[in-house]
Amino acid sequence: MPQSKSLSTALLCALALLGSATACSAADGTPAASRPANGRTDTARDATTSTAARTTASTATGTATGTAAGATAGRATGAADGTRCHTSQLRASVGRDNPGAGQENFPLVLTNSSPHTCTLYGFPGAAFLDGAGRQVGPDPKRTSGQAPTTVTLAPGRSAWAGLTFSNPEISGASTAIPSSLLITPPDEQDPLTVHWTAGKVPVAGNASSVFLTVFSAGRGA
Repeated sequence: MPQSKSLSTALLCALALLGSATACSAADGTPAASRPANGRTDTARDATTSTAARTTASTATGTATGTAAGATAGRATGAADGTRCHTSQLRASVGRDNPGAGQENFPLVLTNSSPHTCTLYGFPGAAFLDGAGRQVGPDPKRTSGQAPTTVTLAPGRSAWAGLTFSNPEISGASTAIPSSLLITPPDEQDPLTVHWTAGKVPVAGNASSVFLTVFSAGRGA
């Protein structure tokens, strides 16, 4: 009878497997329907899946953290090095003439009117305009032999560049009286307009060139 009962159980198991039954047990006690084709149990498969999920999550977290750290480092470097002053951050003015040796010397002053520190490096652009907005005289020239340095402007701080020309009364150059002066910060395209009140400037003929110097810290006075 025990042998017959065993055969009956085996037959019932075979029929249950064919009918996708889940109540039958394998020889090691593991439910047959829970045993996958690769021989691992559900517990092993779940553990592997969980490990993979943790690895993926960890990798994603590491990537995000690395990206954030890189961005923070980039911002820190940018803050330390400063960024170029844009026209919209600046206010322009022309300082008092400081004549000498037949020359007229005016400081072109740019002041940081923004709440952020920025930098200037190099020469300004400049052009005199008449009342109709037309340029008067040629573009000023850059003074040769000058090496630019970076000028860092904290909010409210200023830098200046020299605008100089020979006194027309001495040089005999043809003159005009500009209405305004355009000043363009280094590496920018948009100028700032300043009302010109200093009278005649040379525009043609002998010794009519106007020269510019590089920016230095301060207001030039």
